[in-house]
Amino acid sequence: MTFLRYKYNNEIDKEFTTTVRLRVNEFFTKHNLSKNANSYMVWKSVAMCLIYFLPLIAMLTGLITNVWVLFFLWGIMGIGTAGIGTGIMHDAIHGSYSNSKNVNKFLSLSMNIIGGNAYVWHMQHDVLHHTYPNIDDADDDIDIPFVLRMSPHQKQRWFHRYQHVYVWILYAFATMYWVTSKDFVQLNKYRRRGLLKDDKEYVNRLINIIKWKIIYYAYLLVLPIILIPVSAGMIVLMFITMHLIAGVLLSIIFQPAHVFLGSSFIQQDFAKIDKSWASYQLETTTNFKLKGFFRWMAGGLNYQIEHHLFPNICHVHYHRISKIVEDTAKEHNLPYHRQGSLVKALSLHGKMLRTLGNESVEKRDADPVLAGT
Repeated sequence: MTFLRYKYNNEIDKEFTTTVRLRVNEFFTKHNLSKNANSYMVWKSVAMCLIYFLPLIAMLTGLITNVWVLFFLWGIMGIGTAGIGTGIMHDAIHGSYSNSKNVNKFLSLSMNIIGGNAYVWHMQHDVLHHTYPNIDDADDDIDIPFVLRMSPHQKQRWFHRYQHVYVWILYAFATMYWVTSKDFVQLNKYRRRGLLKDDKEYVNRLINIIKWKIIYYAYLLVLPIILIPVSAGMIVLMFITMHLIAGVLLSIIFQPAHVFLGSSFIQQDFAKIDKSWASYQLETTTNFKLKGFFRWMAGGLNYQIEHHLFPNICHVHYHRISKIVEDTAKEHNLPYHRQGSLVKALSLHGKMLRTLGNESVEKRDADPVLAGT
């Protein structure tokens, strides 16, 4: 039996699920709005692409040669990398950017352009994480190599007591891991778990990953080494700098949303989950308030509750439906986690990592927060 056969008991809190969906649908009908991207989303997507590609064009064409300005431009590209991830590919792979499957499929390739792989992300994020957040051996977002303990049900090692300190360094290298080895590691994992149809699909997916990696490194590393008048080592250092910035930005947006002090965790050893899917999203997810640049950059992911309940809705609408979701949750005596700032969200994330790194199994089982009850 694979974890994809786990079933929620959706008879629990059924009234909440029905009511919140009805109210959100009525909102879009009343205001004659599409659930997909609007003109603001389109212009935002264009801006993210320009932030990423214009510095590269300026460097490859020789317009900029000063080494410190080059470092700055690679840093700007790091912002563009994160922006394409949160502002284009995320909605496209969820199928919420457009009502056209072809448009979503085309825009999903933006993930491949920035070094990842759209198929692997879809499996990790859309299929596994959104279905089973914070469930051991099912949610790939918390299935981190042994260096981190992201769930109270994972094996505890002595160095985890320091993970709340060193995790920020690891987060900085997150996109470097993506563009080098993560897609290969994940694909092999999905093969072992039986998520691929057969060996033929595995080979085709593998070839696709390799092809796009070659394209990525060709235009973003080989061409700069050839055309930009600085040493190859310096280009590699600039490339890494770009990814450090992208890694930090993406991590501080994605990571605090589920692993936070007060979230639920499940160790699932049986097929039936004694919770409804919708109410469990509320238990394992928090929103957090953003301002200025970070709000623009986040792609609506600070409204993580709305995103998990309605992944088919484009992120530009989340702020408008969040009040509906919050009020409905409170009416049904369900949790609605919301932090007043990014700093607060990151603080709770750090505290949870510290707790996970220091708590014994015995104390964990006695603690309703850690035990996920």
